[in-house]
Amino acid sequence: MDELIRVLAKDAHVKAVAITAKDMVERARNIHKLLPLGTAALGRALMAASMMGCQLKEEHGAVTLTFKGGGPLGTVMAVADHLGNARGYLTDGSVELPLKAPGKLDVGSGVGEDGTLTVIKDIGLKEPYVGTVPLVSGEIAEDITSYFAVSEQIPSACALGVLVDKDCSVAQAGGYLIQLLPGATDGEIEAIEAGVAQLGALTSSMDAGMDSEGMLRTALGGFELEIVERTPVEYRCYCSRERMERALRSMGAKDLQELIEEQGEADLICQFCDKVYHFTKTELKGLLPG
Repeated sequence: MDELIRVLAKDAHVKAVAITAKDMVERARNIHKLLPLGTAALGRALMAASMMGCQLKEEHGAVTLTFKGGGPLGTVMAVADHLGNARGYLTDGSVELPLKAPGKLDVGSGVGEDGTLTVIKDIGLKEPYVGTVPLVSGEIAEDITSYFAVSEQIPSACALGVLVDKDCSVAQAGGYLIQLLPGATDGEIEAIEAGVAQLGALTSSMDAGMDSEGMLRTALGGFELEIVERTPVEYRCYCSRERMERALRSMGAKDLQELIEEQGEADLICQFCDKVYHFTKTELKGLLPG
C-alpha cells in the first residue's frame, strides 16, 4: 500500500516527509500508456506534489507543479490534494532516450532544463500562491530542492526514485523531502548529510525492502524522530460530468453554438485520467444560456 509519513526531529530543527508510491505511479503509467522514461518523469513529479500537498493545513488545499523544460516529454504536470493524493499528465509519454548510465533513465534530458518549474499553492485564499523558478536539471528532485531554496528560502534535501521493471511496469517508487527549520545548526546539517549518504540510492534501498519510515530513520539516523502522521495515498482524479459541463459553458454561448452546429455532439476527455464524457446534441443545447 502506498503511504506518506511525516516526522519531526525531537532534538533538532528538522522536519521531513517520505513516500512510497508504487501503485500510484503504476496507475499513472497505465492511464497514460507511458514508456519507462515518461513513467519515471511523471512518477517523480507525482510524488513531489504528494509530499508538498500533505504539508498544507487547509482541508481543500491543493498543490500544482508544472515542469516546462523544453525536452521531448513536453510539459509535466502533477496536482495533489492536502491528503497527498495526486494526479498528473505529461505531453508525450511515448518518448525514448538512451540511458544516462546503466539502468538509469535520462529524465533530465526528457524534461529538459531550458525552462521553469511553477508551483501553485491553493490554500483557499482569494488568490493562490504562485512561485516560478528556473529549472536546474529537469531531474525533478533537484528542481524541487532549488524551488524551496529560491522561492521559499527553506534549505531542503529531496530525493525521488522510480524503478521500472523489464516489462515496463513499476517495480518501486518512493522519495523523501527533508527540510531545515529556523535555527538549524551546522552540526544538524552535517548529520543530515551523513544520513543521506548512508541511505544511498533510493530505488536500491526500496528494492531491498525499505519503506518510507525506513528512509527517514536512515537519513535522519542522528536524531530522535516523532511520527506526526502516517496516511495512505493514491492516484486520485476529481473529474466529473458536472466539471465538464462547466468547462463547456465557459466556452461562451457563441463557441458552444458553433460546436453544436459543426459537430452535433462532443466527447470531452479528462487529461488526468483519460475518462471520456460524451455529450449529445440535446445535452449541449441544454447548456446554452436562456
